[in-house]
Amino acid sequence: MNASRLINMVLRIFMRKAVNKGIDMAANRGKSPADMTPEERDQAQQAKQTAKKARKLARLARRIGRF
Repeated sequence: MNASRLINMVLRIFMRKAVNKGIDMAANRGKSPADMTPEERDQAQQAKQTAKKARKLARLARRIGRF
């Protein structure tokens, strides 16, 4: 395996994790679940589900765009 391919693979893994953490923090608005009211927790959970759907749609759009 090429060294640059290996480096790119590792960088992609870290970037994916960083982006997902950022999306989760935005959904939680910087609060930990223990500090949230039940309504805020529900809203954060819905935001996470919406973000997950958006990631899936973006992946699908990239897949369709190849044709």
